[in-house]
Amino acid sequence: MDEWLEIGKIVAPQGLGGEMRVYPETDFPERFEVPGTRWLLRPGENAPTSVELLSGRYLEGKKLYVIKLAGVENRNQVEELRGCKLVVPASDRPTLAEDEYHVLDLIGVEIYLQETGELVGTVVDVMTTGHDLLEVEVPQTEGVKQGGKKKSKSKKNILIPFVKAIAPVVDLSARRIEITPPPGLLEVNK
Repeated sequence: MDEWLEIGKIVAPQGLGGEMRVYPETDFPERFEVPGTRWLLRPGENAPTSVELLSGRYLEGKKLYVIKLAGVENRNQVEELRGCKLVVPASDRPTLAEDEYHVLDLIGVEIYLQETGELVGTVVDVMTTGHDLLEVEVPQTEGVKQGGKKKSKSKKNILIPFVKAIAPVVDLSARRIEITPPPGLLEVNK
């Protein structure tokens, strides 16, 4: 599946005429609004099949899309597609502007303090709010339990705003982001 990007998941029928609700996994609305070929990956299958997107619209309050696929004419046919993922070839990535990144490219990138070079942790997710937040997994040091036995290393996650002022260096080829957190940011997350 490395050559495919998930763009959404079919979650429910919309009405009786074969329209379906899709939760998006992309920031590019044209994936659901512009007609054309998409691919459908059924649960448990390894290879997607092509489908034709006829139309789509965004439901503002629900944060999902309603789409119509060729050959899907009624609610029962949509029910059969519930849980299927919509995918596109990885080569079909939209071109990004400077300082824009694909979320998948950020997952697994290590975060370092720019001033000291100290490793902070590894990006495990990106949350979209007013500003994007990097969810960073921070390894914890070993501690001592009662009775003198050491407990194993645990991990915890912190959130770091993904803005130029805090993350001035993003080097995807080196899989490295350098941060200059304001005083207290890393402590607040502890």
